This record gives sequence, structure tokens and C-alpha cells, in this order.
Amino acid sequence: MSKKSRKKSSKTPSGSSTAKSKPLKTRAATQTRGAKTQPASASKSGKAGPKAASHKAASKRLKSSEKASEPAAAASGAKSALVEGQKAPAFRLPRDGGNVVTSADYAGRKLVLFFYPRADTPGCTREAIDFTRLNDAFASAGTAVLGISADPLKAQEKFRDKHSLGIPLISDEQHEMLEAYGAWGEKSMYGKSFLGVLRTTVLIGADGKVAKVWRNVRVDGHADEVLTAARGL
Repeated sequence: MSKKSRKKSSKTPSGSSTAKSKPLKTRAATQTRGAKTQPASASKSGKAGPKAASHKAASKRLKSSEKASEPAAAASGAKSALVEGQKAPAFRLPRDGGNVVTSADYAGRKLVLFFYPRADTPGCTREAIDFTRLNDAFASAGTAVLGISADPLKAQEKFRDKHSLGIPLISDEQHEMLEAYGAWGEKSMYGKSFLGVLRTTVLIGADGKVAKVWRNVRVDGHADEVLTAARGL
């Protein structure tokens, strides 16, 4: 055998063994790196991920529920819930004809305040006509009667003239008196919620204290019921 052939044969085994060893080392290194990285990524995604996501979701739900409850609490009129036996809130507001009416004008007298949603609507018209019909009977019982809504003065005067109403009509466009007497709050119609006048009647005694409160008033027979209560006070 020549020297050249011996050199080639000696290189061939060593070269083949070297070629085989390199892929083995590469696969081992790849497996080692994969084994190191997999638990770390699993721990991050398995532990921190879901908890953090659920915590954020819960905080968002809590914040959204708090925001949703704020308007409801404001609309409920809780701060102005009227209680029988308490001193009636003072008021000073314009009435039909351009004059001003105050609670002091009725000091020492019994007073009926009926709060109605809107002038010249069917229920409010019947109610105002009934109180007008009984106006003399209320006067005989030493009781004055006032009607209150959020309508402007022009609407109140048009309402008065159209139905020949004999009850002073107060305009409370800023809802100050309505809120103070618990007659302003959340209402619903045709599936929609909104703020408006809650049909309410309040009887105030000669001592200036709230004697009786009627809420969610049903118009039919209501004025007669209030008159009976005023006579018995």
C-alpha cells in the first residue's frame, strides 16, 4: 500500500466519527435548552397569566358596577326622602300670574301640595280639576292647596286657563322643591328609564310638620281622600 492510500484511509474513519458526533451534541444542546425554557414559560402562563387576567377582569366588573350604581343612587332621591312628622322643607318659587309663593305664606295653616308630572296631560288634568272642585271644601277645613310641577310658567298659565283651574300652580323648573319633597326621581316608560316628577301629595299640618305623604298617587278619588285626611287633622 502506498503512502497516499494509507493517509486517505486513516482520515476517513476519523472524519466520519467527527461528522456523527456533531449532530449528537447539537441535539443534546437543543434538548437541554428546550428543557430549561419550557418550565419557565409554563410557569409564567400557568400561574401569573390567568390570575392576573381574572384579577383585572374582576376589577373592571367592580368599577363598572360602581359606575352603574351611582346614577341609580342619585336618581332614587334617598337624600330627600320625606318622613311623616318631620318639619316640611321651606320653599320659594314663582306661581302662575307672576307672583312668588313661599312656605312662610302658609304659616299656621294646613297645606296640601300635590306634585304632578306634566301640565295638560290626562291624569294631571283630572287631578287638578278634582282639587279645584273641592277647593271650597278645603278652605272650610282651614287648608290651602298648591299644585307643583317642573313646567315653565307659560305652560302652567295655559293649563290654568284651558281648564279654569282655581288652584295656584307653582313652577319648579330647577327641581329644588320637587327633590326636597321626594317628588323627583327615576321613572320608566316603554322600557326606558328617565328622571321626572313622581306623582306625590303631601299634607302639612298647621304646626309646619309633614302629616301625611301619598306616593305613586292614583288620580281617581285621590282629592277626596286628601280632603278627608285634612279634615281629620
